[in-house]
Amino acid sequence: MTGPRIDLLFLLNQSAHAFAAQVGEALADLDLSVREYCVLMKAAEGEYTQNAVAEMAMLDKTTMVTTLDNLEQRGLAERRVSTTDRRARIVALTPDGVKALDEASKVYNATVATALESLAPSEGEAFLEALQHLVEGPWATPSHTMTLRRRAPASAR
Repeated sequence: MTGPRIDLLFLLNQSAHAFAAQVGEALADLDLSVREYCVLMKAAEGEYTQNAVAEMAMLDKTTMVTTLDNLEQRGLAERRVSTTDRRARIVALTPDGVKALDEASKVYNATVATALESLAPSEGEAFLEALQHLVEGPWATPSHTMTLRRRAPASAR
């Protein structure tokens, strides 16, 4: 029996875990978590509801509520009534949140540059383009917030 030529699952999991740890360490100096940074970044892109920001940030609803509660308590974000639908609440950055996002984005971009510096510039660009293509194409779904379908128990088959 031959195993897989390349253990892509391991490579992707290891790289995602290692990069998230590097980003988390870099953002710690700003007292932000990776999730908080992601929520701030997505909320800054437009007028989005809490559920929309959660989906964009690939967070489940419970994690989103906890993260947004923390950001509100720290004065970095707030829930506001939508200008287009009074029933909807949107996630908005406060002026302090905009400043925090700006600083965190500088730190994040430096972390990305450091992570890719062992590659030639053309390799780094090709790597990012390939990942973007996969995530927007064949790997667009299911996201990690969706429940994966499991095999039915033997008793049900």
